[in-house]
Amino acid sequence: MTTISKDWFYHFKGFEGFLLLERSLSVQTVAAYLADMEKLLRFLEIHHIAADVTTLQTNHIEQMLGWLNEMGLADRSQARLLSALKTFYKYLILEEITDKDPCALIDGPKLSRKIPAVLTYEEIQAMIQSIDLSHPQGTRNRAILETLYACGLRVSELTQLRISNLYLDIGFVKVQGKGNKERIVPIGEEAIKHIQLYQSSDRSSQMNIQKGFENHLFLNNRGKALSRVMVFLIIKELAAAAGIQKNVSPHTFRHSFATHLIEGGADLKAVQDMLGHESITTTEIYTHLDTDFLRSTIMQFHPRSLKK
Repeated sequence: MTTISKDWFYHFKGFEGFLLLERSLSVQTVAAYLADMEKLLRFLEIHHIAADVTTLQTNHIEQMLGWLNEMGLADRSQARLLSALKTFYKYLILEEITDKDPCALIDGPKLSRKIPAVLTYEEIQAMIQSIDLSHPQGTRNRAILETLYACGLRVSELTQLRISNLYLDIGFVKVQGKGNKERIVPIGEEAIKHIQLYQSSDRSSQMNIQKGFENHLFLNNRGKALSRVMVFLIIKELAAAAGIQKNVSPHTFRHSFATHLIEGGADLKAVQDMLGHESITTTEIYTHLDTDFLRSTIMQFHPRSLKK
């Protein structure tokens, strides 16, 4: 078998530092990148290809993708690996280690676009109305739903929301997103009202707040930050109580937030900024309902499309 050049591992180490420090990616995301890169090394070793980072050829990568396809690796996983390789070579070129990118002319497998589940405004209202405000956590749960829908937060962003990052008097909250990147997100009057109601009632009367969690907005009944799983269970229970058959999760509120904004005519770039997406391509998935509506309008009203 071919011995893999130590050159690869040396540059992987530099790449890891680049992703963590300059790209501000999470440790988990960086680990996924490196795990994908190791598939390339495995391919080179099995096929006795003695190539280093400067001599790897486009045909090597094409052969690797064919091999992975034969091995049954899903298209989405192949696309992610190719994306990791392209990022790796961008790093190498930036560091002037090489001036050639063997991935540049390779297109990944075409992926079917997964359309996320979206709640209608009426379904969101039904979930909110199903909250029992007489329950000890009812006021908190109402504030959670209002915040998720008003700001389009990820569940991790919600559970880590700090009181010191609320600027409710001017209608904004500061959110810590992926890779510890901070962004400012507008928040509506209804969500502000219910956050303040929660703070002045259940939150202020909670006597068992644990050390280190004094600044967390949403707490569990043990005085610690809510877990992602707990928020998921709260949403599931409220969806069931409202009679909603869709697969609803905290992320469904993020999808609904974005879709409803775009349907209402919001600028795509503004929605991208509020969601904290690095690429506007990620945000474009939320235009699907808008285009579906346009198509149904044509089918219904255009003279050539009218059903006789």
